[in-house]
Amino acid sequence: MSLTATSTRASRAGLNTLKFSLSTRRRRVFSTHVPSDVIDSDIVIVGGGPAGLALASALGSSPSVLQNASITLIEGGDLSKIKAWNPAPGTFSNRVVSLTNASQAFLKDIGAWNHVDEGRTCGVEELQVWDGISDARIEFSATELLQGLSNPGMSRLTENFNLQRGLLRHLDGIPEVQLLQQTKVTSIVQDSEDRGGWPLIHLDNRKVIRARLLVGADGFNSPVRSFARIPSFGWAYNTQAIVATMVHAPRGAYEGPNTTAYQRFLPTGPIAFLPLSSTVSSLVWSTKPPLAAALLACNLDVLVSMINAAFRLPNVSMKYLHKRILDAHVSGSSISPAEIREEIHWREQAHAIGQNSAYASALINSTSLGIPPEDSESVPPLVTEIQPASAASFPLRFNHAESYLGEGPGARTVLVGDAAHSVHPLGGQGLNLGLADVECLAKCIRNSLLTGGDIGSYTALLPYTQERYLANNTLMSACDKLHKLYSIDSQPVVWARSVGVEVLNELDSVKAGVMMAAGAQATVKSAPGSAWWTFAGNAVQNLAATLHTAGIVKGAVENVVVGSLKNLVSKER
Repeated sequence: MSLTATSTRASRAGLNTLKFSLSTRRRRVFSTHVPSDVIDSDIVIVGGGPAGLALASALGSSPSVLQNASITLIEGGDLSKIKAWNPAPGTFSNRVVSLTNASQAFLKDIGAWNHVDEGRTCGVEELQVWDGISDARIEFSATELLQGLSNPGMSRLTENFNLQRGLLRHLDGIPEVQLLQQTKVTSIVQDSEDRGGWPLIHLDNRKVIRARLLVGADGFNSPVRSFARIPSFGWAYNTQAIVATMVHAPRGAYEGPNTTAYQRFLPTGPIAFLPLSSTVSSLVWSTKPPLAAALLACNLDVLVSMINAAFRLPNVSMKYLHKRILDAHVSGSSISPAEIREEIHWREQAHAIGQNSAYASALINSTSLGIPPEDSESVPPLVTEIQPASAASFPLRFNHAESYLGEGPGARTVLVGDAAHSVHPLGGQGLNLGLADVECLAKCIRNSLLTGGDIGSYTALLPYTQERYLANNTLMSACDKLHKLYSIDSQPVVWARSVGVEVLNELDSVKAGVMMAAGAQATVKSAPGSAWWTFAGNAVQNLAATLHTAGIVKGAVENVVVGSLKNLVSKER
């Protein structure tokens, strides 16, 4: 089913999520022959990525689930390579995830976090975000999170492989969970009605598994979602994300540790600097596909210079540098490291950026031991090199399934993680949404087993989709709107968003609320009168004091911003 209008898609998604229908509107050919060696498994998880492994770990860590249900995980790749992953000291993978405190609490609860190498993780204590045109800045700090409560930081960064390896090590201690690696799903069909209509998963080793509940944790191109005939809606961003592992000098004695994440919104897309250790950080640079291709075709020293400049030079100079690199790439050549450094140095002089300023990057002096510039922590450390073979790129898109549950011929199926939703990485929330899915689904399965219910029934799974669909859609929409809002360089829109950011930056309680909504505070059960209610009161009080000021500019700005966004959306459609 294909829907064209966004509002229609959203409405249909909501209806599909909440409705409960036992009627079958579409017919499918049922399996009329079941091989004699068919294997029954109560819960079959397709996909051995972080979401699939986390679900297997969560279910395997519950005694009530292990006593009442069999669990099988199917993965087409070689998980033994991930389990044996042992990178050289000081080197890091280019695929990094930001785990919120809520996600970490979940992993600790199921016992998986003990198997993650914390030496390869880095806590984020501060986040600085600013506008690439106006330089309007907002700063989030862990110290703003409910004073008096334990604050282990805002989030923790680690490599995908470190998390997957930890989950696999945890599953080593749960032999009841069967892992079928290097095994691909060739087809999924529905068993005959007289045998319950359960999904039959055909594997490339000619075995067939019959599942009471089939879980799709199999990524964007989900075979489980295809079997369940669950439509999805979304769009490509015409944006490519460049990822790389960056090496830089450690922060000086007069500066804080390398625990601050930086993100600058350029009109071509946001660029993010994510700390991994005192001397290594990860890059996620979202930009236009031609520019991404041109940058990756250049000498790595050119990419180093462009990364440093992207956090420091005004947008007008960045636009010119982008044009130089694109023109050279189109002509079949590449700009040299010396040429790009000379161009950046000239532009720094034109913008009156002194050689000793934190915003100077053309002449890197990583051995300076003196007192740093006053604003040195407003920008990330200067990158000195890119870890070999770490620079790569991948396309970005928005995608959301219209429902997380299969019905009719696709009954007894449920989606989690990227199989259900894909979001822009600017908020670092993709995997956190998937882990929240897993935590909620594991709870639904456990509750159903404890009450003697059918774990594959729509009734048992309905609480999962009711809780997660709206929560995911809200955060995904926020990231999507931020991406589109900051891709506009119209002066009225730039002014409006800059005023909003600067006002928000003064409201510590509201910023704390934003961080908690994004998972920076692990879930705490509180009674009225607790610190949570104190926070809520302070937030409302501060917000009320700001409404008068905000109201003055609201009328003048609203029509301009809304009109510009509508024009942008209509062009993309």
